[in-house]
Amino acid sequence: MIRDWLTPDKIKVINSIDSWENAVRLAAEPLLMQGYIAGSYIEAILQSHKELGPYYVLAPGQRCLMPVLNRGVLRNGLSLLHIKEGVSFGSTENDPVYVVIILCARSGNEHITMIGELAEIFSDQQSYTDC
Repeated sequence: MIRDWLTPDKIKVINSIDSWENAVRLAAEPLLMQGYIAGSYIEAILQSHKELGPYYVLAPGQRCLMPVLNRGVLRNGLSLLHIKEGVSFGSTENDPVYVVIILCARSGNEHITMIGELAEIFSDQQSYTDC
């Protein structure tokens, strides 16, 4: 199922980026351009981080970002940004972040399913390498 949500056209690899905000925007760009999310979804992610901090850790160096469910979500999807040099999200325990995942789900059940599949992949080094 994850291969249905995270297709090659929603994956980007870059060397570096100047800020976590720009990392979020760049990671979300494929979802925005392909009609999975509205611009308000990106703004909600940025606002959520500013209010709550970097609470959304899948594993050290990896962030999965999503704001309040359904705010700006048009379709279920995932996008991934790999930053080779990493970027700081303000978490002394988990910075730098090398992988930024944007998750958009239309319902709570779909959200839980997507998070579960991501967690399974990132908890298994072989699965993570195969992706």
